[in-house]
Amino acid sequence: MKAVGFTHYLPIEDPNSFLDLDLEIPVPLDEDILVEVKAISVNPVDTKVRAPKDIVEETPRIIGYDASGIVKAVGSDVTLFKEGDEVYYAGDISRSGTNQEFHLVDQKIVGFKPKSLSFAEAAALPLTTITAYESFFDRLKIDPNGAHSGQTILIIGAGGGVGSIGIQLAKLAGLKVIATASRAETTDWVKELGADYVINHKEDMVEQVRNLGLYHVDHIAIFNDMRHWETAVELIRPQGGIVTIDDTELPMPMAGMKAKAASLHWEFMFARPMHQTEDMIEQHKLLSNISEKIDSGTIRTTVTDVLSPINAKSIREAHRLIETGQAKGKIVIEGF
Repeated sequence: MKAVGFTHYLPIEDPNSFLDLDLEIPVPLDEDILVEVKAISVNPVDTKVRAPKDIVEETPRIIGYDASGIVKAVGSDVTLFKEGDEVYYAGDISRSGTNQEFHLVDQKIVGFKPKSLSFAEAAALPLTTITAYESFFDRLKIDPNGAHSGQTILIIGAGGGVGSIGIQLAKLAGLKVIATASRAETTDWVKELGADYVINHKEDMVEQVRNLGLYHVDHIAIFNDMRHWETAVELIRPQGGIVTIDDTELPMPMAGMKAKAASLHWEFMFARPMHQTEDMIEQHKLLSNISEKIDSGTIRTTVTDVLSPINAKSIREAHRLIETGQAKGKIVIEGF
């Protein structure tokens, strides 16, 4: 089968940063399903995993953490899927990734693909959707059914992949969304997705939020990086919550959080599969639930660019685009 991997962790400009490979098709066992991959998408985590470092892999490493495709075979303990089912998922960072023609994945973290979407449109969604959903509803304990309707959420870095689906999930829960964007293109994008207000995270966010008539916000999601930490602490309401997806080495003073009895939550959507938690099945339920919402027209895909085919050249280009820091929505690659 065709696959794309690497042995050396190199700058993306290096032609050897990704290599076209020919590998054996794996066999599903136990709760694994074998998926014929039709489309993948590239996330910032892909670029972080591949980032230059002094490591050499003895056998090529296959990464990639989003896919859509068709079930080709199932393990002996699989009960959720059968051959021919169309699926989408984000995989497991501790296993071989989705940048290959046939991929093994645990059934418990796979959802049924939205019927109304193409494979490319569906591949844009899993990782970012799980991240945003878990951030809001598992970590911050916002009620997805509207019990907190009218509360405010500040989404920092709203124009990226997680923020793009996050805006939509927050609006479905009845929240007032303050989205941050720093360019005209991303400002238009987050407005299109439903943001109630847009502020610029490269300018004084405290002043901008106060100019909206808000002294504090109820919830904050940091979906870019932790250089905005002290701003978030200043803006969060007493006993409010901040969730972040960034593992930072920047200072994070906590005195302001203590004074407000505010909470900090870390979101890492790979935690369930990586640690084989008892509630792994929640990601299957989550993705299948989102499929229903997409097919009913209440959520839209976040794909903005589609490359083809799935090969080393296209994956290098997708990584390059992500590393510019200027991408909006999601970049998808379809077709081996």
